[in-house]
This record gives sequence, structure tokens and C-alpha cells, in this order.
Amino acid sequence: MIAVMLQVHKVLESPRFTEYQATENISIMNFNGKFELQSQENFEPFMKALGLSDELIEKGKDIKSISEIVQNGKKFKVTVTTGSKVLTNEFTIGEEAELETPTGEKVKAVVQMEGDNKLVTNLNKIKSVTEIKGDIVTNTMILGDISYTRISKRI
Repeated sequence: MIAVMLQVHKVLESPRFTEYQATENISIMNFNGKFELQSQENFEPFMKALGLSDELIEKGKDIKSISEIVQNGKKFKVTVTTGSKVLTNEFTIGEEAELETPTGEKVKAVVQMEGDNKLVTNLNKIKSVTEIKGDIVTNTMILGDISYTRISKRI
């Protein structure tokens, strides 16, 4: 884990003004790695709420998926491979990006960091929270009163 630091250096002081130079080192948990889906809760009701057909839900409910996260400071690339379907999203913390939803729709959203180990965003009506603790990544997507949780382990 990278240490959190905010350093403010007094650069110039005069009777009329004081100038400060600020440098910020963002520190966040290292999300890099490949993670295999271990379990999921509320897959079917969540996918029904998104409007997926029963046939697609049935096909997708038992397919294991692999998520790969590549992080470089505040920049992320997340690739989720489920069977033959590959979903890739790239974003920078705090900046607007075009992200793909689980239904394939592309939306503009801003991913924020909460603490040093949570990524949070809103994809239209879906709130997504991804948290890493050691070798476990938990992704919770909330749509109305339905909460869908995916738990993956580093491989």
C-alpha cells in the first residue's frame, strides 16, 4: 500500500501575500491482479430487474468469470471475462469516463475512491461499489432495492 501524504510547502512569503505549493500523492490499495469469481448473491433478481431474458439469466448464472485489474496510480483498466463475453472499462479516479454496464449499455460516469480500498460509481440507475481486502474483491451492484454481490479471490 502506498502511503497517504499531502505536503504543503511554503514557497514565498511577503507582507502582501503568501504563496503555497501543494503536492499530492494519492495513495490507494493495490488493486492489480486477476480474480476468479467464488460466489454471487441475488444474480437472478438483479438481472431480471435489468431486463435480461430468463434464457440469458439461466445461461449466465453458473458461468465462472475472471476479472483482471490493471492499476497505474489513479488509472484503472478492468476486464471481466465471463464465458465468451469480455467487458472492459478504463477510467481515471475522479474523471468522467465512458463505462459499459452489465447489459452492454455505455454510460458516462465518474469513479470515486472511498478510503484507500473502495471504488464507487453510479451507472445510470446502478450504484457499483468494488472493495478489495487482501486477496478478496467484493463488487456490489445496487438497483432500487435489489443488491447483487460478487465475491472474487485473487488467483
